[in-house]
Parts: sequence; C-alpha cells; structure tokens
Amino acid sequence: MPVLLVLTFLPGLVAQHRVDPRNAYERIICTVPMVGSGTAADPRRPQYAPWPPTGADRSRTGILAFHHQVSDDGHVALVEFVARDRSAFKAILADTNPMVKVFVKGKDKREDIEAAFQKHKKNFSLERFSQVAVQ
Repeated sequence: MPVLLVLTFLPGLVAQHRVDPRNAYERIICTVPMVGSGTAADPRRPQYAPWPPTGADRSRTGILAFHHQVSDDGHVALVEFVARDRSAFKAILADTNPMVKVFVKGKDKREDIEAAFQKHKKNFSLERFSQVAVQ
C-alpha cells in the first residue's frame, strides 16, 4: 500500500517546474536619483543601492540584488531591486521625492513601466533590462 501511494504522487512531484530566476523573490522597478561623488570611496550609484556588501552586511534580509541603467542626462537611475521580503523596500516605497517612481513587478503593466522609463532613457525596453546579483 505505501508503495502504491508513492507511485501515485511521484509523477506530480517530478512534473513541477522551477521558478524562472527573473521572477523569484520580491522585485520593484523604479527611478531613483544617482548619488555619490564618483570617487573610489564614494562611487556614483543609484540611491538605495547597497554599498558595499561586506562581512556581516551579507545578511539575506535587505536588498539582495539590483541592476540599473543611467538615464540619458545622468541624473536618474532606472533600477530593479530584489529582496526576499517586501519590507526591504520600506524606505524606497515611503520616499516622497518626485524623482522616485516605483513599480511592483508582476503588478504594474509593462507598458506603464516602459512609458515612465522612456521619459528618462530614449528607447528603453524591459526586454533588454535584466538583473545582476550584488556579491
């Protein structure tokens, strides 16, 4: 009897597909100001981008990864932030700076995101926009 139960449910377990890594975890896509003076100690980077991740800072509770493109004028970053939990985005979501525009991946429409980003970067396409890990 136990063998029959295992054989009954085994095909269902094997048939489950892995989640596409581009859709794993919580993700927001947003515009934020570029910050930093451009030196080695303070490089130009998107606001809220973790810098630098070292030792104890490698906890898995904050922003895990991000990818960005700089706007045509160099003042705005078009960013995708990735975290295990949405609470990692609390500061970004609460930011009242008009330069900060936040879209939730999977909730907001692709057309709305592209239209907002094309105001800052001509010919922007989500198709060519990908995420890389912060290590």
